[in-house]
Order: sequence, then structure tokens, then C-alpha cells
Amino acid sequence: MGSTTPAIRGGAARRQGERRRRAVVAALMLAMALAALDSTVVSTAVPQIVGDLGGFSVFSWLFSGYLLAVTVTLPVYGKLSDTFGRKPVLVVGAAVFLAGSLLCATAWNMGALIAFRIVQGLGGGALQGTVQTLAADLYPLAERPRIQSRLSTVWAVSAVAGPGLGGVLAAYADWRWIFLINLPIGAAALWLVVRHLHEPGRETAGRARVDWAGALAVFACGGVLLTALVQGGVAWPWLSAPSLALFGTGLALVAVVVAVERRAAQPVIPGWVWRRRTIAAVNLALGALGLLMVAPAVFLPTYAQSVLGLGPVAAGFVLSVWTLSWPVSAALSQHVYRRIGFRDTALLGIGLGALILLAFPFLPYPGAWWQPTLLMLLLGGALGLFQLPLIVGVQSTVGWSERGTTTASVLFCRQTGQTLGASLFGAVANGVLAARLGGAGDLDSVTRALDAGTAPEATRRAIADAVHAVYLGAAGAAALAFAVLLLVAPRRFPVLPE
Repeated sequence: MGSTTPAIRGGAARRQGERRRRAVVAALMLAMALAALDSTVVSTAVPQIVGDLGGFSVFSWLFSGYLLAVTVTLPVYGKLSDTFGRKPVLVVGAAVFLAGSLLCATAWNMGALIAFRIVQGLGGGALQGTVQTLAADLYPLAERPRIQSRLSTVWAVSAVAGPGLGGVLAAYADWRWIFLINLPIGAAALWLVVRHLHEPGRETAGRARVDWAGALAVFACGGVLLTALVQGGVAWPWLSAPSLALFGTGLALVAVVVAVERRAAQPVIPGWVWRRRTIAAVNLALGALGLLMVAPAVFLPTYAQSVLGLGPVAAGFVLSVWTLSWPVSAALSQHVYRRIGFRDTALLGIGLGALILLAFPFLPYPGAWWQPTLLMLLLGGALGLFQLPLIVGVQSTVGWSERGTTTASVLFCRQTGQTLGASLFGAVANGVLAARLGGAGDLDSVTRALDAGTAPEATRRAIADAVHAVYLGAAGAAALAFAVLLLVAPRRFPVLPE
């Protein structure tokens, strides 16, 4: 009887631990849903917001400000989570995000709403980075694909549902509910984390130090350079004084970041992030992924409506099918990388992705709706096979004390790639349109003319050529990722024992 008591107690402790882990996973999924929704939910409510608050000339900062705040805070939160633990960073980040959401709902003009969106983004950076890091902390290597595929599914569904949810709330309630709806979801996630997440004590070498000077320098440098990329060619010409001033200031701040981080005892962006082949290769490869994702995410809906003649809902469906195949492929990727390794699985996925992107310009004009839909379904499958093995693999090469910084660097590079892609491919599309139409108009103005029924058939062909050029550029980004993995990444990732 006495010998069975410890076994019974051990079994009860394991069951309680599993219940706690499931509760934490539920909190992570809710937090991921919040971060994904807020990237897209505002888009369809812009007319109602502008009609109520005004500020049409600056409304694009509702998106740019949020994106900038999320991106530049990722490295800072990653280092803080390695220093103080994941729980306090996630709790503080979620609280800031919810405070920003409440403030957004009370905004009295466009300037205030933009400022409060930036506050949201300051919390959103903690949600994105810490959720991915905790997923690796909670599960051993053999089980990580399961939780990562769940998070990928939540992200995909939330990103696709965001515009529709925003439109419904703006049309039938009030646009302020777009932000108020975050409060109960976020409160539930916070309660689950506070109650059920218990991190084990970690030994630290001496007193924890925070590199606040480095954090400020990284924030300033990232903010200036990303602002130059986001607004260049939109708010002002690329070679104008504002663009040149921002890029010049950004490059000067890069030198400041390097100088500050070299002197710091515990830098926000430590040098080993780029000195280790595996981490450097994954950072560059996922930066290229962010770059190529812009092609379908930004330009395919325009192509579907302007060239194929589909309505907004049908055009959204053409884009959204890749969110069906991506999580499924990600979940199944473990069966591939256990046989051939993380790098070769990612090479297989991005190689297929490059071929699929390269096939898009060869679609017939105007073509049928199912043709780009099929390509998007295949592309989602290929990218699921590419991204998840790299994230799981790189997280498995570092210990707990470096995992937050590593994960944040990967996400930072992907976000930066998306920002660069939006600017680069926007310039490519507008350049092709100018060449086809004799130097008149850009993609936005031409698309509005098509919506009004005032543009000729030649304009539709010009839009098709512009989007085809963007897809060729995306195929080039995929080829770049392939080359980086082939030439830089080790064939076998140096996975640490569990």
C-alpha cells in the first residue's frame, strides 16, 4: 500500500501538469488570435472610421504604425523574456495591448487613433514573440510540430477572418467594437496565463541586467528605417528629401546600435545571433519568406477583381485557400524532417514554392478563377513545409536562456521582409504599369478606375503584367531563400539534447 501511494501521487501530479499545459496552450492560441486579427481587422472598416474621425490623408498609419511598433519591439521582448522569464513579459505585453485596444475605442480623432494603435503594437510585439517561444518551452522536440501547427492554424484563420469581422462590426454595430472585442478575449488569455503558467526557477549568472540603451537604439533604428520603407513611394517620392533623410538617419543609427551592443554586457541583439550559421541562415531564409508572401497577400486580390472580374468575396476566397493547406502541410512536415532533416525539408518546400510562384505569370489571360486558386493551394502546402521545420529546428538548437532572443530574431526578420516586400513590389508593379500605359497612373489609381468602369481592356492587361512581374520577383525571393539554406545552413542542425 505504501509503495503505491507515491505512484498515485505522481500520476495525479502528471495529470494536473497536463491540465495546466492545456490551459496555457489555450491562452497562447487566444493571444495569437488577437495578434493576427489586429493585423487585418481594421482594413474593411476604414471608410466608417474616416467618416467618423476624418484624417483620410493619414489613415494608412493605422496599419503602418501598428506594424512598426510590433516589428521594432520583437528583439527587445525576446531578450527580456530570456532575462526575466516568459510569463512577466507576456502578462505585461497583453496588458499593454488591451490598454491600447481600450484607448483605440475611445479615440476622438485620427491622430489619437493612430497613437493608440502604436500602443497596441507595443503590446502586440510581446504577444507574437513570447507565444512562439513558450510553445517551444512547453513541448519537447517530438511534440513541437503539433503546437506550432495549431498556432499556424489560429493565425491563418484569424488573418482571413479579420477583414470580414471588421466589416460586419463596422456595418451592423460600430467600428469601435473592432477594438472592444479584444478585451474579453485578452482578459481570458491573461487569466489563463496568470493562473496556470508556472515557470521553473532558472539559475542566472549574477544580477540580471537590461540593456536599455541598446533597446532604445534598436527601437529608434528600426522605427526610422521601417518608416522610410513604408512611406517611401507613397507619402513622398523615393529620391525626395524625406526619404533620403530617413535612410541617412537610419544608417547612422545602425552604427550606433553596433557600437552600443558591442559594449553591453547583455545586449538586446547579441552577436551570436548572426555568428551561428544555423540561426543566421534561418533569419535570412525567413526574411525572404516575408518578402515573397507580399506578392499573393497584397496583389492577388487586385488581380482577382481587376483581371478575373471576381467580386470582393470571391477574390478573398482565391487568396484564403493557402491558409487551408499551410497548417496541414506544417503539421505533416514532421514526418519529412525526421527522415531527411530540417534543412532538406525546408529546401524541398521553398524549391516547390519557387516553381509555383514562377508558374503564375504563365497563366492564360484572363483565365479562370480556379487556376490561381489551385496555385495558392499548392503554395500554402509548400510554404508550410518550409517555415515550420525552420522554426522548430532553430528553437531546438538553443537552450532556454537563448530561445526568446532566437525566436524574436527570426520573427523580426520575417516582419522586416514583409515591409521591404511591400515597398519593393509596389515599386515594381507601378513601374510595369507606367511602362504599359505610357507613364500614367499607379496600381491604386488604375484599380479605382476599373472599379468605376472607366478603364479600357488595355488597362486590365497592364495590371495582369504588373502582378506577373511581382510574382516573378517573389519567385526570385524564394530562390534566394533556397540558396541561403543550401550554402549557409548546416545540413544537420545542431539540436541540443532534451
